[in-house]
Amino acid sequence: MHVAQQILFIITAIAAIYMFTKKVTAMRRNIMLGRKEDLSDNKGQRWKNMTLLALGQKKMFKKPIPALLHLAVYAGFIIINAEILEIFLDGILGVHRLFAPVLGGLYAVLIGFFEVLAVLVLVSCLIFLVRRNILKVRRLNMPELKGWPREDANLILITEVILMSLFLIMNTADQTLQGQPGAEHYIVTVPFWVTHHFKSAFSGMSVSSLIGIERTCWWLHIIGVFFFLNYLPYSKHFHIILAFPNAYYSKLIPQGEASNMPEIQNEVLYMMEPDKAPAAIGAEPEHKRFGAKDVTDLSWKNLLDAYSCTECGRCTDACPANMTGKKLSPRKIMMDTRDRLEEVGKNIDINKEFKDDGKSLLNDYITVEELRACTTCQACVEACPVTIDPLSIIMQLRRNLVMEDSNAPQEWNLMFGNIENNMAPWKFSPDDRDAWTQDVA
Repeated sequence: MHVAQQILFIITAIAAIYMFTKKVTAMRRNIMLGRKEDLSDNKGQRWKNMTLLALGQKKMFKKPIPALLHLAVYAGFIIINAEILEIFLDGILGVHRLFAPVLGGLYAVLIGFFEVLAVLVLVSCLIFLVRRNILKVRRLNMPELKGWPREDANLILITEVILMSLFLIMNTADQTLQGQPGAEHYIVTVPFWVTHHFKSAFSGMSVSSLIGIERTCWWLHIIGVFFFLNYLPYSKHFHIILAFPNAYYSKLIPQGEASNMPEIQNEVLYMMEPDKAPAAIGAEPEHKRFGAKDVTDLSWKNLLDAYSCTECGRCTDACPANMTGKKLSPRKIMMDTRDRLEEVGKNIDINKEFKDDGKSLLNDYITVEELRACTTCQACVEACPVTIDPLSIIMQLRRNLVMEDSNAPQEWNLMFGNIENNMAPWKFSPDDRDAWTQDVA
C-alpha cells in the first residue's frame, strides 16, 4: 500500500471513530437523563441473562425460521469482525494480509470460515428483504413503520449485502492474483473455501485490472464498515450493541409485579407522621411527579429500553389490544419514547441545557387512547427478544394521567370513589356486603 493511501486510511479511521464516539457519548448522556434505578443486584443471574438472551438469542427461537436467519446475520457480523481487524491493521501499517505469514495454513481455514459466514449473511439479508417488501409479513408492515423506519430496515439489509459481496469479490481477486508476476506482495495462501471456486470469473484479466478490482473492493469494504459504524447509533440496529447491557440490567422481579411509588408512600408517611415531612425538619421539599409525563420522568432503564428496541414488532404482534384493532402498539410506545428522547437531546445540544419546548411524551407522542387500550397482560414483555418492557412506560404514563391530570374513565372514577369510601371496589359498605349472611341459617 502506498504511503498516500496509508495516510488517507488513518485519517478516515480517526474521523470515523471520533464521530462514532461523539454520538455514543451523547446517547449515554440522554439515557442518564432518566431517574435513578438500582439494578445492580444478583450479578450472577444478570450475567446468565445476558449470555442466554443477548449472546444466545434464546427468546428469538420462538419463531425458528426468522431466528435461524437472524443468527446467521448476527454470527457473521460478530465473527467476520476478526477479518475487519486484519484489514484495519493492514491499512494502518501499509501491509497486505498481516496475519497470513503468522498463522500459516490456519489462516486459509479462518478466511474460508469467514467466507461461508459471508454467504450465509448475504442469503439471509436477501430473504429478510423479500419478507419485508414482497411477502409483506404483517408485523413488519404496520403503520408505525411507514417512512423512515421501513427505509432504515431496508438500508441496513442492503448495506450488509453490499459489504458481504465486496468481501467475497475482494478475496476472489486476491486468490487470482496470488503467484502472478507483478503481484508479488499478494501472499500465496491455501485456497479459500468459497472464492477459489470463482477464480475463473477473472481469468484472462491483466494483473493491473485485478489489482484495481481488489483495491477498489478493499477500500469500499472498509469505508462501508466505517459508514455502518456511524450509521448504527442513528438506527434501530444499534441493538446489536445495546442488547447486551439491556439484557444484563433487565428486571429480576416476577413478571407482572407492579412497583410501588415512593412518592405516594412518602405522602402517606408524612400524613401519618407530620414531623418527618421535609418542611417540618427544615429541608427543601422535593419536586414530585406522580408517574411520568416526559422522558426525564422515566428511569434510565426505560430509556435504555427505548434505544435497544429492534422494531421487530414481536411485542405488537402478541398484543391482544392491537389484534382487536385498537391503536395500542407496544413497538410504537418504544419508538415514540426514543424519538422524544432524541428531541430532548438535540434541545440540550443547542441550548446547553434543556429549554422547555412545550412538548411532552404524554399527549404529544403517546395518546390517552393508546394507554387506555392496554390490558397489562404482559404479552409484549414476554415476547421481546431483548427484554424490553413497554408496559413499564405505559403504567407510568397512566399513573400520571390519573394522579396528576385526574384523567381516568368514568368506570375507574366510580371504583376509586368506592375504594375511598367503602374500602372495596363495590358501592356497598362492609356491613351491607355481609348482610346476605343473616339469611343463611
